[in-house]
Amino acid sequence: MGRPLLFLDVDGPLNPYAAKPEKRPEGYTTLRVPQERGATGEPGRLRTHRRLLRVWLNPEHGRALLALGYEICWATTWMSDANKWIGPVLGLPELPFVDFGNALLNERPDGVHWKSEPLVEFANGRPFAWVDDEQSDADHAHVAANHHAPALLHHVNPRIGLRNDDFTTLAAFAAFIDTSTATS
Repeated sequence: MGRPLLFLDVDGPLNPYAAKPEKRPEGYTTLRVPQERGATGEPGRLRTHRRLLRVWLNPEHGRALLALGYEICWATTWMSDANKWIGPVLGLPELPFVDFGNALLNERPDGVHWKSEPLVEFANGRPFAWVDDEQSDADHAHVAANHHAPALLHHVNPRIGLRNDDFTTLAAFAAFIDTSTATS
């Protein structure tokens, strides 16, 4: 069956965006990413301006993620831009990403996060762990009902980002998958 997938969000788990803005967490580096934003100017014209987005990343997280035994896949609004901006700081190779298409930021009336269905589809029956700061009970129920392989929805506090205990939990799940597929 191969290694389980690790669906990895950027903002929250890797970038503790909700931390106190005046105090960068220990071990983190600051990245300033230009953001293109459209703004209405004169009638019929679009004016663009650049704004810098502050992103805090811990370069040690890359090595720790690679050691977990997963096939890592970006599951973030950054999509392919995660390979351009985030991966190099963490020392990660170019990774596949989930293209959320029309689901991107589209809230669902049933309370299921807009990422849930595309992640289940992308996994296509493979075991996965989803590391994010936005899953809810509705997502747990959705994944349980629509994905018939083991799945771990692992919530990370966006004020603190990934910690050692998160890596321990992810490693234990990967080991469980490895053991369960070896005995199947």
